[in-house]
Amino acid sequence: MTNWNNLDTLASFKELEAAGRVDLAEVMSGENGAVRVRNYSVPMAAGLTYNFAAKAVDDSILEILKKLAEEQDLIGKFEELYNGAVINTGEKRLVLHQLCRGQLGADVIADGVNKREFYVKQQERIAEFAGKVHRGEIVNEDGEKLTEVVQIGIGGSDLGPRAMYIALENWAKKNNTLKMKASFISNVDPDDAAGVLANVDVRHALFVLVSKSGTTLETLTNESFVKDALKNAGLDAGKHMIAVTSETSPLAKNEGYLDAFFMDDYIGGRYSSTSAVGGAVLTLAFGPEVFARFLAGAAEEDKLAKEKDLCKNAAMLDALIGVYERNVLGYQSTAVLPYSQALSRFPAHLQQLDMESNGKSVNRFGEPVSYPTGPVIFGEPGTNGQHSFYQLLHQGKTIIPMQFIGFRNSQIGTDVVIQGSTSQQKLGANVAAQIIAFACGKDDTNLNKKFDGGRPSSIIIGEQLTPEALGALLAHFENKVMFQGFAWNLNSFDQEGVQLGKVLAKKVLAHETDGALAEYSALLNI
Repeated sequence: MTNWNNLDTLASFKELEAAGRVDLAEVMSGENGAVRVRNYSVPMAAGLTYNFAAKAVDDSILEILKKLAEEQDLIGKFEELYNGAVINTGEKRLVLHQLCRGQLGADVIADGVNKREFYVKQQERIAEFAGKVHRGEIVNEDGEKLTEVVQIGIGGSDLGPRAMYIALENWAKKNNTLKMKASFISNVDPDDAAGVLANVDVRHALFVLVSKSGTTLETLTNESFVKDALKNAGLDAGKHMIAVTSETSPLAKNEGYLDAFFMDDYIGGRYSSTSAVGGAVLTLAFGPEVFARFLAGAAEEDKLAKEKDLCKNAAMLDALIGVYERNVLGYQSTAVLPYSQALSRFPAHLQQLDMESNGKSVNRFGEPVSYPTGPVIFGEPGTNGQHSFYQLLHQGKTIIPMQFIGFRNSQIGTDVVIQGSTSQQKLGANVAAQIIAFACGKDDTNLNKKFDGGRPSSIIIGEQLTPEALGALLAHFENKVMFQGFAWNLNSFDQEGVQLGKVLAKKVLAHETDGALAEYSALLNI
């Protein structure tokens, strides 16, 4: 068994604190910058590449980060995780989301069940069900095909699957693999469900209710909202709904559903896009072959995360550069900037993935830590973000590291030439220009026009956003967050901070309040 230590107890961390700082503007200028761009790259799965030339690190910093990875035994901890150790100490659970897409180590047996076989069986059941829907073997009351799918869930049951669907929707249309249009209902705000249902042909819609416990307040509220809509349309909800839940939940054997597909406690919501949580809606939308390609990209990237050499392991390197920026350079936030409209909801998913996982102030043993942990994550797709918050990124007093994502080719394959270049070339030109502008800045006697530079960024580059590339991209960030949690000695797989508000909300609804909580309840007419 590996040892679990706080970051600030490591000799390598003290060495990192004492190391000289890199002048990013200097090293990224001229031929030096060109050499860095060529050399500071790590291959990823599905033809992606992680390039960190514009990060404020050099060979000496990288050598210390290698020591930190070894001293903290990051790979050993990953090995324990995928071989079935109880890594989620808060809830005393295994952590098995990688097992949804491949076998990284030994067979994992939990509750008397081979978990890889369990996850594969659910994928096969979903594929079989989706095939029947697509072929018209499962139909509505009038014997007509179901042509739309609507996911009802919140948090990890919404953000990841929604981001993945949006990422592949145009690609699927171009490649004639869009089987069913998908929509998503998440917020308990009735305007959300009403707005979605107003644009859905409920008579030809299949609703996927996602709740592990079968008791999630927001999800069950929206279930009632949907069932009312079906009833008002003269439809039988039992012919229009399936559940994704645990085998022990009240939804598992509910006659009011066409079928139920299962998840378990070993996959947290924010890590569940490759489980039945994402698998049901994505398979229904795109078909099982596309979902299998998505899983294959994630599995390939997971295998690369086992690499012990830091400079060949993009996820671990990205993680430790982030630790250096957070704990030595003192940067509090990270901006995720995909130059791909298809990834418009990807930053929102990464917000939950990262901030719910590593937004902790105690270590995995429940002891307070004295150093900063997870950063604030935010972002928007380029070039929209350039006309929004980039002003602060360029000239604000707070330096915010950036993670760009870009592709050489669009998903649609068609384009127009305006002023000598295509739209895709203009997009690529913008991301290249931003990286250099952030790193090198611009001198000017007019301080209003002066850019200090020294703003660090990395970029993940690929040929095109395909299912395999999306899977690899998702796995990269999941593994990055995991490695950072290991480095900080956190439990990245529980989320106690989410629970307090739920408890108090139930008290408000039961009118069991006093003090300020009672006054706020009155203000909101509850």
